[in-house]
Amino acid sequence: MPEAVVIIVGAGPSGLAVAGCLSRLEIPYLLLEREDCFASLWKKYSYERLHLHLQKQFCELPHMSFPSSCPTYLPKKQFIQYLDDYVAHFKISPMYQRNVESASYDQGSERWVVKTMNNDEGCGGEEGEEFLGRFLVVATGEATNPYVPEIEGLSSFDGEVLHSTRFKSGVEFKNKNVLVVGSGNSGMEIALDLANHGAKTSIIVRSPVHFLSRRMVYLALVLLRYLSLSKVDSLMVLLSKLVYGDLTKYGIARPKEGPFFMKIKYGKYPAIDVGTCSKIKSGEIQVLPAEIGSIRGNDVELKNGKSYKFESIVFCTGFKRSTSLWLKGDDYLLKEDGIPRPSFPNHWKGQKGLYCVGLSRRGLYGSREDAQNIANDIKSSL
Repeated sequence: MPEAVVIIVGAGPSGLAVAGCLSRLEIPYLLLEREDCFASLWKKYSYERLHLHLQKQFCELPHMSFPSSCPTYLPKKQFIQYLDDYVAHFKISPMYQRNVESASYDQGSERWVVKTMNNDEGCGGEEGEEFLGRFLVVATGEATNPYVPEIEGLSSFDGEVLHSTRFKSGVEFKNKNVLVVGSGNSGMEIALDLANHGAKTSIIVRSPVHFLSRRMVYLALVLLRYLSLSKVDSLMVLLSKLVYGDLTKYGIARPKEGPFFMKIKYGKYPAIDVGTCSKIKSGEIQVLPAEIGSIRGNDVELKNGKSYKFESIVFCTGFKRSTSLWLKGDDYLLKEDGIPRPSFPNHWKGQKGLYCVGLSRRGLYGSREDAQNIANDIKSSL
């Protein structure tokens, strides 16, 4: 039975960050990944026009800066190259196609027992394995399993239905009537990409949304070092009103709670605008302020009684975390939905050598801090 000091589950940016920190401290670890590559969400399941929404200094992994030649907001291709360089620099070697089925703490040996299914066809496929570790790090991230809501009649839809993880570019949707379901950053940016490529685009925005520009978000992150959250939120709302005006005439309400308060409390990010708002104002993107009631063929009926015809539907409805399905015996660190029970800044450390990384709703910057805290804490325990 393979054993290491630390077992990390998940080889996305968060898992790589922990591996990099442990490598630097010369602490042995095993990194388990269910896909056939690291950072699979970036490499296999993201759209082509994707850029980091925050300036690059907020998105670096521990102990390795971006090259000075990189732009302020990195495109997908350059961020993937950075991750490739990070893996090479720290000599990180994930064990791929290991789907974790259970992880439980054995009191007798004082070790975590992690059971996986090895789905590597080159090794015969569907082979059970067990790994032992003194410490266990949950690095499966906020985006685990794509989620599509249950909708009456969805199976009868005559056109194409896909989750945002399967959307690559709007070029193939030219002149098509396309509905985007979900108004988070992925939904807003995919709607923009569709409109830019000539699709007749509609987006469902059923909840109030804060629109902020990249510069506003950067200013907020700087000011949060010196001012209270409520003061920064008040300033952001004022700036948003000045820049974007009243959006209620386009079907978009502004939340009563501040953008960063909502991010911390509910995990609901503000819409970081890269051009979607102007397309909404020009009518190139139509806002539908009600959720879907039912679908019949190409007819999509909303809960406000209105009906529209579409040829394609893109669900930007997020993900469900699956940690609760395989992590056994933990009633302290993670809730049923996979989010930490302890509040920030104590969210990353559990009991019996259990940790989590990248679940603080603070993006890559949060993953960086978590990874360093975890590695240092493990070092002090050895």
